[in-house]
Amino acid sequence: MSSRLSNGLVLSGGGARGAYEVGVMRYVREELPKVLGRQIPFDVITGTSVGALNGTYFAATADTPATQAKHLATAWSGLLLEELIGLTSKDMFRAGRMLFGKPPPPPQPGDYRYGGILNTDGLERFVFNLVPWRGIRRNIRSGALSSLALTATHVGTGHTVVFLDSKKDIPMWSHNPFVRPMRAAIGPRHALASAAIPVLFPSVKVGRAFYVDGGLRNNTPMSPAIRLGADRLLVVSLRHKSSKSEEMAKAKTNESDYPKPLFLLGKALNSLMLDSTEYDLDRMRRMNQILESGTAAFGDTFASMIAPPEKRASPMRQLRAVHIQPSEDIGEMAASLVRRGGPRLKGRVARNLVRKVAGSEGTNEADMLSYLLFDGEFSSELIELGLQDARRHEEELLRVFGN
Repeated sequence: MSSRLSNGLVLSGGGARGAYEVGVMRYVREELPKVLGRQIPFDVITGTSVGALNGTYFAATADTPATQAKHLATAWSGLLLEELIGLTSKDMFRAGRMLFGKPPPPPQPGDYRYGGILNTDGLERFVFNLVPWRGIRRNIRSGALSSLALTATHVGTGHTVVFLDSKKDIPMWSHNPFVRPMRAAIGPRHALASAAIPVLFPSVKVGRAFYVDGGLRNNTPMSPAIRLGADRLLVVSLRHKSSKSEEMAKAKTNESDYPKPLFLLGKALNSLMLDSTEYDLDRMRRMNQILESGTAAFGDTFASMIAPPEKRASPMRQLRAVHIQPSEDIGEMAASLVRRGGPRLKGRVARNLVRKVAGSEGTNEADMLSYLLFDGEFSSELIELGLQDARRHEEELLRVFGN
């Protein structure tokens, strides 16, 4: 890497909502270069859950930035829900038995998945085939990429594990005892482990341990990107930030939906995938202000002076970030799609199930369905929303990444 500032791409978790991230990157890769005059190289890529799936693709294709987002958008737009998640009568019977306490069959020798009420064989085949996995190591060796990090949750302890693929030594990590880095040659199992929504998707075995979704503790992995040396961050999260008036209106509208189990499950998923990005960014801005004021008062050695002795070789630095998040509620978008007769499903069981889930969630929103609706029609709407939202951040992107 050259002496230029290091750029980081941070991708959040959220199941099928991840198509939004692809839309943001379509703008960054296809439209922004026309204004900026060049592509933005992302040296560090971090992802959680579906952000891990998208992140591994961007890492594996880092040497072809101009086309990577377009190809990924084509893949997402061609998804068929029935091919990714089992929705046959047999699948539903199995899911029902497990919901009422029937344990899943024990894993056979060589199995790397266990549990999960949904049959995700198709989704896993999609992930295996989508990413040119050898490209990750090739790009790290060539310098097209510095580091890739994916977060997952260790089933046995509940701790967060950050799978890290990099030529660099593992930097000094957090003193948080519940978070630890683990060096890995990242492959499909690491990405699937990060994306394994608890209960719904099977846990995934990596090495000797099982893992589930990293979003339970670290849904927007800014910290790993900063620790890996990123100075400038593009952070994409998947939760719409409602205004106070929107929250009040939604609370009134949804009062009749509160007792519905699927409505509550969707809200529980939202809570599990808690997005602390705004808090993290506010803390980053405050630290920037301290560093800026301290440097003005005491000189360029200020950052080293306030760092503890063990960190003085890599003192604190000012960081800049662009945060892009949905301007619309994705749960409401999922409900709207179903009301309009979508998505177009072939199987009668699948059609009835999607409509039943949407109707059982709420009048105007379908949060749980939005995490599971891996369908091209829904993906296309999210990609377009991401593209439009990124356009609105053009000036900020140019200010942060323009030099």
